[in-house]
This record gives sequence, C-alpha cells and structure tokens, in this order.
Amino acid sequence: MFFRQTPTMVEPHEALPGRSTPMPGVPQRHLVLDAPLTAPFGDGVEVLYVAGGCFWGIERIFWRLDGVVSTAVGYMGGHTPNPTYEETCTGRTGHAETVLVAYDPARIGADRLVATLFENHDPTTPNRQGNDVGTQYRSAIYTTTSEQFAAATAAKAAFQEVLTAAGHGTITTEIRPVEEAGSFYYAEAFHQQYLDANPNGYCNHGPNGYSCPVGLVGVPAQTDVEPPRG
Repeated sequence: MFFRQTPTMVEPHEALPGRSTPMPGVPQRHLVLDAPLTAPFGDGVEVLYVAGGCFWGIERIFWRLDGVVSTAVGYMGGHTPNPTYEETCTGRTGHAETVLVAYDPARIGADRLVATLFENHDPTTPNRQGNDVGTQYRSAIYTTTSEQFAAATAAKAAFQEVLTAAGHGTITTEIRPVEEAGSFYYAEAFHQQYLDANPNGYCNHGPNGYSCPVGLVGVPAQTDVEPPRG
C-alpha cells in the first residue's frame, strides 16, 4: 500500500518568501451581497475569520446567514506575505484557506457563527477535509474581539462533548486572536464567491450530522459530507 505523509506546519525560516504587494484585481463588491469586499464594511460591523478546508464551500455557507454583511476568501495563519493560491497549496506558506466573515452583531452573534463552522465540516481531522490534505486545509478560527474568542472556545468545548458522546475523536480546530494569526491576505479574484459564479463547482462542505449546543445554529445542506470520524 501507499501511505500519504502526514502534513506538518512549515517553519518560518523555510516558508516561501512571498511579495510585498497585495494580490492585484481583488473585486470591490461582493457578487451575492453587493457589499464591500474590503473594509470598511459599515458602522458596528465586526469581522471573524474561519477556516475548515477548501474556502469555496465555507464561504457560501456563511454568505447565506442572515446578519452576515460580507464575506471574502484568502490566506491566513502562516508566514508568507501576499501568497498566491499555488504557493499556499504547496503547504510552504503556513497559511490556511480562510474566509473573512463581516457581520452585524446586532443581527447575528459570534456564537452562532462559530457553531455554524463546527456543524459544517469535520473538525476532528487535522490538516484535512475529506480528500483535501495539507496544512492549508486545517480547521481554524481567528478572532478580532475578546467576545469572539470566548464564543469560539465555548463552542469548541460544547461540541467536543457532543462528539465524545457519539464516539468521535478530538477537535483539532486552532483558535487564535488575529494578533497571533497575522494578516489576512485576499485570494485571487477567481476564488471570490466562486460557488456563485460556478454553482456546480467543487464543494466539500455541508451539515456533518451534529448540532453544536451554542446559539442558534444550522444552515441548509449544500452537499453530503461524512460525519466526524474518531
């Protein structure tokens, strides 16, 4: 048999050098929500960053939530400044494929956002979602406020109890404030709202069969995915 090597995080001194200039051609408006794709997003709007595999499917799940003002896909949590998609896919940038979620906290809470992430991917497979393998596909939540961090850690603990009771493994989702995770780098225009432009495109996300007992949770199913495995 052939065995796939377990992905490991690249060390900073081994990471690709990247570049000093941002990705050119990032759209100004969201294709679905007709909102700004970059800050400022509006008075009172907060931003949370989530990762759980290929960012195409994760982004669509979040732009459909009431109270979400805008979303965008990019790269975060690594070392290489302004990486390309191809560079990120090598695993040598250290970044995760990440979704920026701009939301109105008066309409939707951070607890519901993080619960939605936990419910719509497998958080127990380190550096992998299904056949997508690599550190760029890891599960992560990067927070911009102390309230978000508290909501994320509470949801992780609550969902772990649910999975443990069902005989599944340990949640591997990393939770870090943006001060530790570093900058969010916008992905190429081709990737922004990809599943709106390509509705039959690849999507490896949808309800995993378990409810996270934090806030109001749940979104319509997009694809069938395997429940978390122990």
